Amino acid sequence: MTRESPHRIESRKEGGATVISCEGRITLGLATNTLRNLLREALEGGAKTVVVDFSGASQLDSTGIGELVGALSLANERGASLRLAAMPPKIRELLRITRLDTVFDVRESLEEALKSSG
Repeated sequence: MTRESPHRIESRKEGGATVISCEGRITLGLATNTLRNLLREALEGGAKTVVVDFSGASQLDSTGIGELVGALSLANERGASLRLAAMPPKIRELLRITRLDTVFDVRESLEEALKSSG
């Protein structure tokens, strides 16, 4: 019996933005490494708007949050914007508890995040 991967993270261009879609558990290990690499690749590649779509995510741990904070710093350095979209209630609550909901640009849906990317 083959065990399915607990996560999938993919990057694509949509309009003028780079969208990084997260599915499953975004936790220490391969998932957070993939997230970090895709965020850096987009920002270092000159993306001006990066949207992380959490609509398919079930979990985000402190390592994943750390990668988002690092990406936000890089985005700020490069004059880019980083938006988080469609966060499930459990992940949204984690941001609220850590008070990072006041630091990140969090949007209700991917459509809303993309619409405001102009």
